[in-house]
Amino acid sequence: MAVEKRFRRVTFQLMEQLLEVTNLEEALAGSLEIIVKELESEAGAIWLLDKKTDRLAPVFHIGPTDISNISVENGIGIEGLVTKTGKSMLVEDAAADQRFDGCVFDDNGLITKSMICVPLNNMHDIIGCYLIVNKKNGTLYDKEELELCEHIAALAAMTIDEKGFYVELEEKKEVLISLRNVTKQYQTGETANLVLKGINLDIYKNEFVVVLGESGCGKSTMMNIIGGMDFLTTGDLLIEGKNFSRPTDDQLTKYRREYVGFIFQAYNLMPNLTALENVQYIAELVEDHMSSEEAIAKVGLSERANNYPGQMSGGQQQRVSIARALVKKPKLILADEPTAALDYTTSIEVLDVIENIIKTKGTTVMMVTHNAEIAKMADRVIKVRNGKIASIKKNLHPLHATELVW
Repeated sequence: MAVEKRFRRVTFQLMEQLLEVTNLEEALAGSLEIIVKELESEAGAIWLLDKKTDRLAPVFHIGPTDISNISVENGIGIEGLVTKTGKSMLVEDAAADQRFDGCVFDDNGLITKSMICVPLNNMHDIIGCYLIVNKKNGTLYDKEELELCEHIAALAAMTIDEKGFYVELEEKKEVLISLRNVTKQYQTGETANLVLKGINLDIYKNEFVVVLGESGCGKSTMMNIIGGMDFLTTGDLLIEGKNFSRPTDDQLTKYRREYVGFIFQAYNLMPNLTALENVQYIAELVEDHMSSEEAIAKVGLSERANNYPGQMSGGQQQRVSIARALVKKPKLILADEPTAALDYTTSIEVLDVIENIIKTKGTTVMMVTHNAEIAKMADRVIKVRNGKIASIKKNLHPLHATELVW
């Protein structure tokens, strides 16, 4: 009876998720969240198969480590075997199971003790699999929990089949920024506050990544460390493969001036300078910069170039701050709540400018926001919870800024 009750509860939650969410990617992510929560697991992933390349990649994963740039050949490894054969795999005790030779989480900081992998079969063919790893209480998975995962995978696959969902995976991206086991602790008197508790994350070249999380979860602290505005306590920060964990003052100044552009909620414009002069002031700090006129034109403000901040709307001022970040030709732009002070229409205008910069300039943009709707236009969505990476989701079909509604 307890097993039947559990099946009914999970089925109801999943059907509600699949029926109410119009975006199938969100529905699949929700289904993984349901099973990870139900089984009280440390990590999990949904792997989907790209038929053109015959490789699998994790489009959504939950857990403390970043596996989003990993792909495996169909038929190789736990994920590949389950997808290739269509047969579920239960590893009750990894240390004692001769079939088990490790999974991707093992190579990225999580030691597998027990796991479940079940195929996603949409009645026509196998399109991927669900992978669930480690129970938080240290106990091992059993056959009842395997059947529960198979049940969820079957319901999810039916929905995929009905909605005609397809996957075409992009090529592996080049890593720009890496954080490895990064912690951040603030000391107030005798009280120590651990804000970041072991962050493992890669940021790729020419991607738009959105970071979501409640206030106080550590997302802004993480971004400040990446931007050189704060320092990690332990761990490593790598910039294009080079260790930047403890830079010298000169290295830090050069990095902040030339490598990173910043966009904040507050526009931070100098009121006694025109829009163009605000941009020129920043350009003069950098040797290899874009022309200030071009930067102003990129954000659509050529006609307002000679206006002072007080003569412009909030959205126009934010676009000037974007031009100011862009003029340095940075490899990375960090945006902290850039639309929080703007109304919907103005927010879309600003987001449209940011989208255009990513497409035309090849710049990486990392944005921290409370607005989950903005995440729909990102290449990847990072959720931070209680100082750790809670989940990472790839948007296979990102929306354009003009398609967002809130």
